[in-house]
Amino acid sequence: MSLLNPQLVAFAAVLEEGSFDGAARRLSLTPSAISQRIKALEDRLGQVLILRHTPSEATEAGQRLLRSVQQMRLLEAETLNEFRVGPDSSGPATVAIGVNADSLATWFLAALAQLHDRHQLLFDVRVEDQDHSTNLLRDGSVLGAITAEAQPVQGCSVKKLGVMRYLPVASPAFVKRHFASGVNAASLGQAPMLVFNRKDALQWRYIHSVTRARMAPPMHYVPSSTAFVEGAELGLGWAMAPESMLAKHFAAGTLKPIAANQWLDVPLYWQCWSIRSATLATVTVALLRAAQEGLRQRR
Repeated sequence: MSLLNPQLVAFAAVLEEGSFDGAARRLSLTPSAISQRIKALEDRLGQVLILRHTPSEATEAGQRLLRSVQQMRLLEAETLNEFRVGPDSSGPATVAIGVNADSLATWFLAALAQLHDRHQLLFDVRVEDQDHSTNLLRDGSVLGAITAEAQPVQGCSVKKLGVMRYLPVASPAFVKRHFASGVNAASLGQAPMLVFNRKDALQWRYIHSVTRARMAPPMHYVPSSTAFVEGAELGLGWAMAPESMLAKHFAAGTLKPIAANQWLDVPLYWQCWSIRSATLATVTVALLRAAQEGLRQRR
């Protein structure tokens, strides 16, 4: 059972599945029926909402509509659960959340597991760099996001989570080979480094803090938090890694800091839509509690 207009349901399905065919399979309709519903919605609103390419993407107007639809769907799930009408009325709500890969690999999943266990919530997790995750809020993809931005996105509230500390690390052999004379512009310019992806600025921020210089060191792109640390352990390069992932590697002697007493602290925040949702309030409390244990807390 759905309280939403079928045109809105089809609209959200196309963007989430990435195609009209995918939306048709999900809703047990034909692609032609999905297309007709989207066309009727666009005619009604007088604007193109979806770009018809692969994958399908929302236009600027479509992003505005998707933000509202995401919120309506969450409130719809809460309402149906409250009234318990229809055979699927008590089905769990799905909460779309943006999160950076390092939080996902460390403290974040424990909060989701607790929420699922206690409240039967389902999650649609979108991985995005903490410096860019608010874009997922702006385009309507998620209801909340872990972000490095303290300034709230319009229509959102912000809660401080804590600080994720990153250490510059490498294998002992790599440190001996590339940093025997210290960490400076010369050594950082020659030593291969690991970068998560092209949005990852942590290594550059560290280099700038040490050298204040523009550099072009050799780089490996490794888009996995665990493989990132493993690559450093295997001597592929040096990396900025979360301290919470490093204890066992330090104890085993497979990784070490490339320089003593140097790190970067990245403050993290939880931003979510400011709507009267019991589900979002519950998620917020759980994330704040998990962050208290998994992140550094500034006094």
